[in-house]
Amino acid sequence: MAELLFWPALLGYGEAAIAYSNPRYTRLAIWGVRVGWVAQTALLCVQAAGVDAFPWSTWAGSLNLFVWLIVGAYLFWGCQSRYRLVGLGVMPLVVLLFVVARIGGGTTAGERSHYSNLFLTVHVGFVLAAFAGFTVAAVLATLYLLEERRLQNRSPDILRMKLPSLVVLERLTVRTIVIALPLLTVGLAAGFVRMREEGRSFDALMGVACLTWLVYAGFVFARASGRTAAQLAILGFAFVIVARLLLAGSHF
Repeated sequence: MAELLFWPALLGYGEAAIAYSNPRYTRLAIWGVRVGWVAQTALLCVQAAGVDAFPWSTWAGSLNLFVWLIVGAYLFWGCQSRYRLVGLGVMPLVVLLFVVARIGGGTTAGERSHYSNLFLTVHVGFVLAAFAGFTVAAVLATLYLLEERRLQNRSPDILRMKLPSLVVLERLTVRTIVIALPLLTVGLAAGFVRMREEGRSFDALMGVACLTWLVYAGFVFARASGRTAAQLAILGFAFVIVARLLLAGSHF
């Protein structure tokens, strides 16, 4: 059943990724995001019902959950016509990661882990939720830099693109990071507590996650703004990519 639900979710996300490329089909793209997210929500529910444990503890399973959180973060505020280019940046990435999760077996029935459900929910769930927020923030920051450059160059089509203002993009980037950073803090704290209890050594993934925290903590406490804020948001996202795609399989 879980495998069958993968296809309508992928279809919805894929339709959105394509439709966002044309302003005339923005509403269809938004509905594609919604339909895909509902289908993936059903998929996750089937996975959760299939095992009496946290079902996304594997690398591919956590990637599946990560995709759902990215789309959820985008739906929370950005699934509007004026944020079409944000959707154009988010949805192709979502499609790619969702397919990788499927290939890795992350959309099958959940598997039982020897870690407690509470620990996995706090550690894995909170860290992935933070990473999802940072992903959306990076797309917003990229859009900020692109729009700033076009304004400086006085591009003739800047008015036709109907982009959110730089002020709006900066505010949304900051808000997203301010919300995501405490989630990462709690998730990392839970990981450190468990690592100390089990006597495990500090691994590469924890190191990259801490670097990610430092970048975004510096962003918040320095009250970064403008181009500097956008660049920091993108730098932090580079660490997210390393942690999420390159090192996650070596952690548990």
